[in-house]
Amino acid sequence: MRRVVITGMGVVSPYGVGVDPFWQGLVHGESGIRTIEHFDVSEYPTKIAGVVQDFNPDEFIDRKESRRMDRFTQFAVAAATLAVKQSGLQITQDIAPRVGVYIGSGIGGLATLEDQHRTLLERGPKRVSPFFVPMMIGDMASGQVSILFGAQGPNSAPVSACATGSNSIGDAFKIIARGAADVMICGGAEATVTPLALAGFCSARALSERNDDPARASRPFDADRDGFVMSEGSGILVIEDLEFAKARGAHILAEIVGYGMSGDAYHLVQPAPEGAMRAMKAAILDAKIEPQQIGYINAHGTSTIIGDRSESKAIEAIFGEWAKSVAVSSTKSMTGHLLGAAGGVEAVACVQALREGIMPPTINLETTDPECDLDYVPNQARRKSLEYAMSNSFGFGGHNATLIFKRYEE
Repeated sequence: MRRVVITGMGVVSPYGVGVDPFWQGLVHGESGIRTIEHFDVSEYPTKIAGVVQDFNPDEFIDRKESRRMDRFTQFAVAAATLAVKQSGLQITQDIAPRVGVYIGSGIGGLATLEDQHRTLLERGPKRVSPFFVPMMIGDMASGQVSILFGAQGPNSAPVSACATGSNSIGDAFKIIARGAADVMICGGAEATVTPLALAGFCSARALSERNDDPARASRPFDADRDGFVMSEGSGILVIEDLEFAKARGAHILAEIVGYGMSGDAYHLVQPAPEGAMRAMKAAILDAKIEPQQIGYINAHGTSTIIGDRSESKAIEAIFGEWAKSVAVSSTKSMTGHLLGAAGGVEAVACVQALREGIMPPTINLETTDPECDLDYVPNQARRKSLEYAMSNSFGFGGHNATLIFKRYEE
């Protein structure tokens, strides 16, 4: 099996566009959560989210084309453009069939669906846009990025709810490892801070209602947490076969060494610790390392009662005596939950942690839930030289995905 390395990263997040504002926001413990202003939330019990500010898709693609994309696709195109630029990759016709794209979305073009349904009801079927379906469907981020860059290799769009971004990266990793492609552009994108999505999550009583203090609303592992905070954005990686990357003189950021996935076979929305355990165990076996070699875990940590407790128990079971020594933090405490894009942006956080030797904190952790008994890097980033970092992503339907990254060494 071939070694797979990361050569480019791109992020669109509540901190803005780019890896640097994203990483600086994390290491300084800054919250990206704010009051929703782009639609009327007066009748909603939750009025806050992680909304991408000052995003202009025309900076990344022709305006005519960007208007034919849902917001989630625009995010993916922007993040992919940044990642490819950092990688220095030139996709010529000679290598195009060996360059693929795996970008998933948990929900897809919900804003487009809402808009066009309103048009149907108010103006009739003849006024529905001919671009409605290709704007809405969840594979369009992957499709548009492949068209933009001329990537003719494996192309797909995994959908596994909040595990989507990690599954996309993990599946792309295995495609390269087995020799089916040399380069993959992979990750997740989501843009569901919309009236319908907010209403649905509110009805499920899944969201925090700490509207008077948005920055302190997302509080994973804290005893006073009252739900997650929905967010939007995209996280994209360019990953390559090591020898291919070295041959073209690419700057290597980190290595992907492990991927595990599992199904809970338990409940539509409630997690089972055993499922998360199986995903983490599979990733560790795939990486051919021991649990104690992992110095940092970027937790799924959504700020829900059941979810945080379930993940903590799973980590304790897999890591045993080492569980109390490994640093675990949830960057969702700052970014909110990007749903299908979460695994993408959190992969970037893990790579940056390995490169910089800094573990981002779990902010708003004031009184730890007694059933969450790990080192959650509370409130302030911590410096530590790291060799391996793990990222967990778990989704509705019982989908679990775990990635392991390694600091790059020749």
